Amino acid sequence: MRLNSFLLVSSCGLVISTSSSAAAQSGAAALAGTDTTNDPVQTLVNRLDLERYKNTIKGLAQFGDRRQGTKRNRDAVDWIEAQLKQYGCQNVERITYQYDPPPPAQRGGRGRPPVTSPNGRGYAGNGPGGSRIFSDMRERGVNNDSLAQPDPKIRAINMEPSSPGQRQEVICMKVGTKYPNEMYIIGGHMDGIGWGQAVNDDASGSAIVMELARIFSMPDVQTERSIRFALWNNEETGLNGARAYVEQRAPMQGKESPAGSGKYPEPKWLAMIQHDMMMVDHGPPTPDGKLAPEQRPEADINIEFASTSKFADDAMKLAWQWRAANEKYATHYPAAVGPHMTNTDSDPFKDLVPALSLRENERGSQIGGNWDPTHHQPTDVLTTFTDKDFMLGLTSAQTTLGAIGRLAGATVRR
Repeated sequence: MRLNSFLLVSSCGLVISTSSSAAAQSGAAALAGTDTTNDPVQTLVNRLDLERYKNTIKGLAQFGDRRQGTKRNRDAVDWIEAQLKQYGCQNVERITYQYDPPPPAQRGGRGRPPVTSPNGRGYAGNGPGGSRIFSDMRERGVNNDSLAQPDPKIRAINMEPSSPGQRQEVICMKVGTKYPNEMYIIGGHMDGIGWGQAVNDDASGSAIVMELARIFSMPDVQTERSIRFALWNNEETGLNGARAYVEQRAPMQGKESPAGSGKYPEPKWLAMIQHDMMMVDHGPPTPDGKLAPEQRPEADINIEFASTSKFADDAMKLAWQWRAANEKYATHYPAAVGPHMTNTDSDPFKDLVPALSLRENERGSQIGGNWDPTHHQPTDVLTTFTDKDFMLGLTSAQTTLGAIGRLAGATVRR
């Protein structure tokens, strides 16, 4: 059911903190309108381009599945850093942390097939994040069989196994001109698994973050508040990269360094918005587990918050602001709001700050019901997807750029 998000947003402006409530409510009021005449945020949204978005995804796909703890992952980190510097994104840094997992269990095989109900007629079961799965299907396990990848070039790129040790991930920032001590965090994870090219999971989300960093870094763009762009590593092993960021950076929030410099290496967090798997909403799979060949006409973007988090109310209001931005700025696909955010890099933030996750489907009830059979499979390669799929990702970028542009007070100098 689609509710009138404009009314909801305008009647309950997001209050994140005492210092930022006025700005948030101002952004909500702006999103409630429909006139985009002389709107600087619309100018920025118009700078998004489908071919640029696809090329960023292709740039990430050249490193195969980018599994953490491999040279291909480190090469992808180097490439991301070079791209952000080329865009002119400020304060490009690396977060460094250690990842030493326990010895892996015996691996092999293609992963478990989708689970079906005993009678084959469907049932309501429990899914991730407190959701319910109304389906007789369950998501596939991770493919660990190299021979399941039919392309020998992709198979060769992905051959090196993961090794424990040091990990790195890239961050950069758009520094606010009025409130540099406060910021919004925009994230996506760059690592993948499954012996494919990790195109949907999660080059599609990382490319959104990188494209927004490119646009906000343009020399004629200013924002009142800062925006952090983060390309997390080790998401597939348990959100380790995002957790490392929280552990290292949470105590630094809002501290001026050096004193009197007007510089804030880690501004106070206002909200965290994650992008994870942004391209496939073909509907539920057929009984044999196959995906419909084209994006369904009813495809939408799923904006999820965690109803059990400490910031549930503020996160819910933030989600409706993203929904309002979708209706105002998106060109192709609508958005829906849900309460079961889970299994993504916004989880470590959800009890510290309002947090959202944007996906192609609801993580628990739909992806949990095998709505994306390419998830962690060798079919997650460039040739699987069409422009209709890539357009869902670009629409998500339009949605986030519209919302964050308003909240951060973006302007374009003439």
